[in-house]
Amino acid sequence: MKLHNRDVRTDVRELGALVGDVLAAQASTEAYETVETLRNAAIDYRRGDADDRAALHEAVDDLSTTREEVVARAFTTYFELINLAEERERVRAVRNADDGSALHDSFDATIAEFAEAGVDADELEELLADVLIEPTFTAHPTEARRSTVKSKLRSIANHLGELDERNLTDRERRAVWRDVTAEVTSLWGTRQVRQRAPEPEDEARNVQWYLENTLFDVVGDAYEEFEETISKEYDDVDCPKLFEFRSWAGSDRDGNPFVTPEVTDETLERQREVAVEKYRDRCKRLSAVLSQDGDRYADGDALARSLAADAERFPTVVEEARERYPDEPYRQKLRLMRERLDRVNDVRPGEYPDGDAFLDDLDVIAESLREDGQESVLESFVEPFRRQVDTFGLTLASLDLRDHRENHTEAVAEAVAVEGVDYEGMDESERVDFLTEAILQEEPVVDVDEPGDVSEITERVLRRFASFAEWQEEYGQQAIDTYCISMTEEPSHVLEVLFLADQVGVVSLPDHCAVDVVPLLETESALNGAERILGTLFENEAYATALEARGEVQEVMLGYSDSNKENGFLAANWDLYENQRRIARFCREEEVTLRLFHGRGGSISRGGGPMNEALLALPNETVTGQVKFTEQGEAIAEKYANPQIAERELEQMLDAQIRARKEANEEPVEDVPDRWVEAMEIMAPAARETYRDLLNTDGFVSYFEQATPITVVEDLNLGSRPASRSGERSVEDLRAIPWVFSWTQTRLILPGWYAIATGIDAYLDEVGDEEGMETLREMFDEWPFFRTTLDNASLALARTEPEIAAEYADLADDDLRERFFPELVGEYERGRELVLEISGRDQLLRREWLEGSLDRRNPYVDPLNLLQANLLGRTHRTDEEERTLRLTVNGIAAGMKNTG
Repeated sequence: MKLHNRDVRTDVRELGALVGDVLAAQASTEAYETVETLRNAAIDYRRGDADDRAALHEAVDDLSTTREEVVARAFTTYFELINLAEERERVRAVRNADDGSALHDSFDATIAEFAEAGVDADELEELLADVLIEPTFTAHPTEARRSTVKSKLRSIANHLGELDERNLTDRERRAVWRDVTAEVTSLWGTRQVRQRAPEPEDEARNVQWYLENTLFDVVGDAYEEFEETISKEYDDVDCPKLFEFRSWAGSDRDGNPFVTPEVTDETLERQREVAVEKYRDRCKRLSAVLSQDGDRYADGDALARSLAADAERFPTVVEEARERYPDEPYRQKLRLMRERLDRVNDVRPGEYPDGDAFLDDLDVIAESLREDGQESVLESFVEPFRRQVDTFGLTLASLDLRDHRENHTEAVAEAVAVEGVDYEGMDESERVDFLTEAILQEEPVVDVDEPGDVSEITERVLRRFASFAEWQEEYGQQAIDTYCISMTEEPSHVLEVLFLADQVGVVSLPDHCAVDVVPLLETESALNGAERILGTLFENEAYATALEARGEVQEVMLGYSDSNKENGFLAANWDLYENQRRIARFCREEEVTLRLFHGRGGSISRGGGPMNEALLALPNETVTGQVKFTEQGEAIAEKYANPQIAERELEQMLDAQIRARKEANEEPVEDVPDRWVEAMEIMAPAARETYRDLLNTDGFVSYFEQATPITVVEDLNLGSRPASRSGERSVEDLRAIPWVFSWTQTRLILPGWYAIATGIDAYLDEVGDEEGMETLREMFDEWPFFRTTLDNASLALARTEPEIAAEYADLADDDLRERFFPELVGEYERGRELVLEISGRDQLLRREWLEGSLDRRNPYVDPLNLLQANLLGRTHRTDEEERTLRLTVNGIAAGMKNTG
């Protein structure tokens, strides 16, 4: 059966032509011809029909100020639409696979493989019971696009789906394309660049959109698919809860003074309102289905008891339900369930206290239908609903709180100083002892509500903790039960948070602990000191008691972004790998279950890349089944905007995690040959030293500022957080997102590969080229960690364009350019050569579709890069030129499909 009417070439060709038509109509024919001149000049060079980019340079140099803006807008619009064409192609791949062909990383194939290998039903159930996957949406948008633009693009994407999947008459097809034309015309006239920075509330609503409009509906379908897949090979294997969604949007206070308790409260309330409204709607739909006559179908004892309990709780409402639905017990029950949902945001009693209570009522209906032999009704209408409630509860997504450890230390020191305690003057051991005694004693040490004359930072921290207790009382513990500590370096940094939580009643040991305190380890010293930090905590009487109350589960977050920015790509990856193994071994020895929280960004240098490969590359020791990771920036839109792609993402996550868990059960301690470890222990330090030498070389920060658009990126209004921690110009102070974004714009994606060549060469020099290359090839073939690391570096190398980067290097002072650019290009070229030699490939990209995507994009990104470099080189820019410059940043980000 033919599933689709179009292909990616058709979409690209017709959308590209439409951009041209809209450009000619909305600007002028001359403007269209200018864009065509630029496009053709770029293509000629890429195809080898021109010896250099002279024609393209000349065309860019001849642009008027007004025409520059039109050109930037045209190419940006083109990329936005081509991204939709490629999204549509991904949907085709998923649908074709559903129709019989095989997809890479298929849960279907894995279950069949398990069955063939002799994995029995009990073992599969145990594997599934271990798994809990927690995607966590962060408050770092890192998207250059406005939400208005995203909304228009989503509408165009839906129209493309109609054209591709529906059997339309010629008249209907013309009508849909007319709507596409109207949307693209509207998009052309819409401002692409934000006029103001998004507020935290905007970021929270952005995350909420994906939860509400895509994932909420996808979850039920995904579980149905998982269960159907399992049933092909196994009988009576129950599929447990496998996913939870969490969010930092509206609750991450680290470096963002605009995330106040009011913002968090508003986020919690809005998310609960959305969940309640969704469930009310589902209850009404279910009521239309469950119209069974009570005289024909015996309502089970559980349903009868539940209705009797409702009659005592809501006698008037029950009477009204009986009158409206006589002898229709399911409808009566659903009417009472809607009543309890109505009271969740009401002053009247009788509301559902949490999602579990609502799920209990759904279970009553499910049990009754099962007893009545109505399995088909149960599977089609009730089970998907149950999965939604089990996944989203009344919270939609649980919030994590986060702040920098310095703020907690200052708050504790000031608050206890009022009571005559010199916390600031204590050493680490004394602080641990004081905090331990304070947590264990029954009486509070400080008055959080009236702390006295304290700094603004302390007042904010204490107010947040007071609100923390109120949020849990109002919205339930599940809504907000995790506190993450940025830049954790000492055990006292963790105990400070536990102490503050104790002062407000969130913690009351030994019986009550309603918070997971999560150290974020992101610096080299913190990662290397992880065992010392955790060891002190596990032996600490107060913390051990709290840990016991939380089920002996310790969550530890690993910071990929700052680790990379501090150490460079290769060294950071090795540090994270080795320290994960050490932390996991230590937790296992202490009989504590480890849940790793991977702080991944969208780009390769910040831990990005395919999630399924990342999960499979984790050390066996760390794969406990529970895993948590951040999702942010354009990666959220790419993964979760389209329902079919979102379901595929969930499948890949589950497939990778269950395979990794099975392997970890079979080989709890990964057998990594000593010679592989020795190779990494030579390569990583050499790479780290070279990377740090670059960053610390006098003049490098100036070169970075002159040869990248960092000053523009900082003013782009990407997110509500400041671009740097203190406003100073230094690599150390700069946040990882603008650091990566700036290099990506120049097409010299240094954070994704710099010093990897130096590291490899150091190893080859140590053991000899022949022996060393043989070992490296063996590592690539047999070690998932090393293969994934090199594959990710390969992707960053493939997206790097030294000739384009040279245009930006020319903007720097001559002496800076000569000192830095040749070295960067040399490292790139040697890295490219070594990666190809080790992998045995003749090209960097191993995915044909990705190679095709880059080939499609490069000739269109080139003119934007040259225009951007041209604008950056101007000493004084008009307001119009500044707007155009910011627009080129949006366009290049869309073309590269990446910011930071």
